[in-house]
Amino acid sequence: MFPLTLVLMMALITFWINQTVQEQGPRIDGSNRHDPDYRLRNFVTTQSDVNGKLRYVLAAAEMTHFPDDDTTVLQRPKFTQFAVNKPYTQIQGLRGYVSSDGETVEFFDNVKVVRQATADKGQMELLTEKLTIEPSKDLATTQSPVTINQAPKTKVTAVGMVFDKKNQTMTLLNKVRVHYERPAPKNIAPVKSMAKSNSAISKQSISKTKRKIKATPSQKRVQTQGVIRKR
Repeated sequence: MFPLTLVLMMALITFWINQTVQEQGPRIDGSNRHDPDYRLRNFVTTQSDVNGKLRYVLAAAEMTHFPDDDTTVLQRPKFTQFAVNKPYTQIQGLRGYVSSDGETVEFFDNVKVVRQATADKGQMELLTEKLTIEPSKDLATTQSPVTINQAPKTKVTAVGMVFDKKNQTMTLLNKVRVHYERPAPKNIAPVKSMAKSNSAISKQSISKTKRKIKATPSQKRVQTQGVIRKR
């Protein structure tokens, strides 16, 4: 029994050593390396809602996919989001990142968000260095400083922002500053044009008055002479 027990112990020790070496050693199949498996240039993808209407368009100059974590890296990405009876919103940056499930899109470096102008609101432009988009929730968030320019003459700066596209609301988190200039009224005529019109009116009234003054003595003389002749 002793030789059998010794052989069994040696087999267990050998198996344990083999498993330990395999777990610590690098795999040679490439699955533990962050290497891309494919690239696409001038990449464009679209998504529609249940009714077939366009929800958003994601485009990039180049898309690189990594199989180890199933993530996607974008170069110069541009994301355009649409909604029924609402202005579209376009987001772009120098770099982008898409999660494995496609539920999160991140933009980095010189990020610019433009919301189309409407009949009631002017165009809005947002500038930041990092922005996270959740397309299914219609949310855009950042913890970085943001600068917002709202036409015609409103400028807002803050740190951190939550933009709810569905409800058309924006929440600024910290250090909010606003610069607002009231637009000039549209119905007031310029001062120069009023001065010109008043001048023209006064000249016309003066000329009429002069004509009346000149005509009155001559008319009286004619009438007087006529009366004298009749007598």
